[in-house]
Amino acid sequence: MKTKDIQDDLVKRMQHWQKVERESVASTTSLLEQTKHPLLRLVMEIIRRDSELHDRVQQFIIDHVATKPVTLTPDDLAGVSVPLERHLRLEDQMVEAVNGSVEKIRGHKMLIEEYLLDFLVQDEKKHAALLRALDNVKRGLYPYA
Repeated sequence: MKTKDIQDDLVKRMQHWQKVERESVASTTSLLEQTKHPLLRLVMEIIRRDSELHDRVQQFIIDHVATKPVTLTPDDLAGVSVPLERHLRLEDQMVEAVNGSVEKIRGHKMLIEEYLLDFLVQDEKKHAALLRALDNVKRGLYPYA
């Protein structure tokens, strides 16, 4: 398969996925209108914001592939490598803090707190993974790093 065909297919898939994400935004908005329960509202708001962000990421991919490619140079990363490393350590600290809280409440019938703390730890781990994955990008830019 040619690169152009792969790119065209990727754009099509991202556009389809955007439609699904937008349906998710509409669905969560509708659910928000149907309940006043604070936990249910919080969960729907989290999902809606994630879907909105996914839509932005998908659009970035579409734009990058179809119209305005983004380049990343070693200089782009060099200027922020220290702050990125520092932020990664913060993410790791947050994971440790949340894990410590989860350990203390597990088994004490604090199901809502445990549910939300589990969400937070997974989200913080996702942030850390996102930052660590930049190292793979950096290695691609610096093949001898």
